[in-house]
Amino acid sequence: MQDAIHLLKTRRSVKPIELGEPGPSEAELETLLTVASRVPDHGKLIPWRFVVFAGDGRLRAGEVIEATFRAKQSEATVDQLAFERNRLARAPLVVGVVSRAGPHAKIPEWEQVLSAGAAAMSLVLSAHALGYAANWITEWYAYDRNVLDALGLAPNERVAGFIHIGTPVRPPEDRPRPPLSDIVTRFGR
Repeated sequence: MQDAIHLLKTRRSVKPIELGEPGPSEAELETLLTVASRVPDHGKLIPWRFVVFAGDGRLRAGEVIEATFRAKQSEATVDQLAFERNRLARAPLVVGVVSRAGPHAKIPEWEQVLSAGAAAMSLVLSAHALGYAANWITEWYAYDRNVLDALGLAPNERVAGFIHIGTPVRPPEDRPRPPLSDIVTRFGR
């Protein structure tokens, strides 16, 4: 039990640019996705799915992001376009967590969205458990319908996050965390 608590207390986001090789192997990726799929899912709706961006797939997705950026920013510089093209190539592996939440007779949509968030967090924690670091981010392209369509998301799907996974290039530094006294209240006292 202590090892699990230590793991949870030491998880730290690492910037995607600070995540290098090696990334998870195919067997480790299967473990990560298996763990991430074991989250609360009221009604067994599976209101999320995963899109894996590995190898050249990261660059092909980057071409979509760059093209969309170029279409919206006609004054974009060569450096800006290169940055956009490499958005999903900063870490060895990126997993898109896609929310498929929608209206349901019994299960509120909010619960479905939270389930997708739980899948993303489980992915982050399981990466840490395997000795990798991760960063859960959404950036402009996570909300751009042209990008989402080109990446194969259905009209009712949204990105809960892009989870960048790799090996930290240097030991991660922790940031100050809020004192519990600032974020915890006790009802009835």
